[in-house]
Amino acid sequence: MNDCTTKRCGDKHIKGINCSVKNCTYHDGECYCTAEHINVGPSSATSSSDTICATFKPENR
Repeated sequence: MNDCTTKRCGDKHIKGINCSVKNCTYHDGECYCTAEHINVGPSSATSSSDTICATFKPENR
């Protein structure tokens, strides 16, 4: 597993957003999200375990 806190990537990723979901279309292959923006919800969440990344899109292989 890569250390996302020290990994240096180009400007194509969202700065400050680390992602370990490697089967997402927007995953850069290392540890960052390359989507133009992300949506996290639902608004009724009361803890981080209640949240989901609504931007997730499965990678077509």
